[in-house]
Amino acid sequence: MSVVVGFVPTPEGEAALRAAIRAARDLATGLVVVNVESTRKPRPEHTPDYLKALASVLDGSGVSHVLLHPMGDFDASEEILKASENHGAQLVVLGIRHRTPVGKLFLGSTSQRVLLEAACPVLAVKAGQA
Repeated sequence: MSVVVGFVPTPEGEAALRAAIRAARDLATGLVVVNVESTRKPRPEHTPDYLKALASVLDGSGVSHVLLHPMGDFDASEEILKASENHGAQLVVLGIRHRTPVGKLFLGSTSQRVLLEAACPVLAVKAGQA
């Protein structure tokens, strides 16, 4: 069993990571961090050092963890759902961001798909709440 978190190096991703670490401790289980780095749509947050900083946070957390870092033309929601299935997730944690009125019709393609298709509970965390 595990807690799976979708992580991107943003305030929302940081909040999700903190919540996931706390949940893994509370559930006395491992943590699986999914960080998809797309080569199709590079994100400016993916600086050269963000993986080192992530590894430092994970190593200091005291929680057993696995970091999945697929690079290429991957769909983040697919990778999170696959990790939750492969690692027996008890919980999936996602960071969500404030949306415009039109954007409120949709959570975002990754969040929406994971919420609808995950076989376990999903915790959605806003920046500053974890």
